[in-house]
Amino acid sequence: MNWSQLPLGTLQTNCYVLSNSEKECIIFDPGAEGDRLMEWLHANELSPLAVLLTHAHFDHIGAVEDVRNAFHIPVYLHVEEKDWLMNPSLNGSEFFHMGRVSAAPADRILTNEEEIQIGNFQFKLFHTPGHSPGSISYYYERGQAVFSGDVLFRGSIGRTDLPRGSRDQLIESIHRHLLSLPEETIVLPGHGPATSIIEEMESNPFLNGF
Repeated sequence: MNWSQLPLGTLQTNCYVLSNSEKECIIFDPGAEGDRLMEWLHANELSPLAVLLTHAHFDHIGAVEDVRNAFHIPVYLHVEEKDWLMNPSLNGSEFFHMGRVSAAPADRILTNEEEIQIGNFQFKLFHTPGHSPGSISYYYERGQAVFSGDVLFRGSIGRTDLPRGSRDQLIESIHRHLLSLPEETIVLPGHGPATSIIEEMESNPFLNGF
């Protein structure tokens, strides 16, 4: 597995690019700076196959249209947030005074915890609400990694004070889906450095003693 982390935008939201030996790639959460992201993709001679969104908060979707229009690829999003891309009041950009963010609807609406195949990339989907109602964690078993969005961070968890957030639901999501993964699984969060399941099991103060 070859993944790259690109912190983008004012909030330094992690966009991840997962690529294979054929130079095909999947883009996770293109949050901002579309020109910079596309320049990086072209410089690395990568051919994107799809955009996978962990959720639709504004700092994770700001460059969706740039990437979708440039490469003519589908955008995947959970049904619970199917209206958020188009609506600045739902995706939060209206309230954070960083400019209104909107995009066209997602091309693929995800409704179940399932497996999806895109090219030769295969992911197990875990619906992990709590930070937002449609948060999805994408488990890439072949690469022993999970793209967790704003659900789980190194030494922390996602904020739950935003609309339709729930701390209890978030903790349940983490324990049910993420901490049940193999201990060596790499956690690739929406902000900050990568971590691992075993590291968070042993040292995350928000999870210990639950």
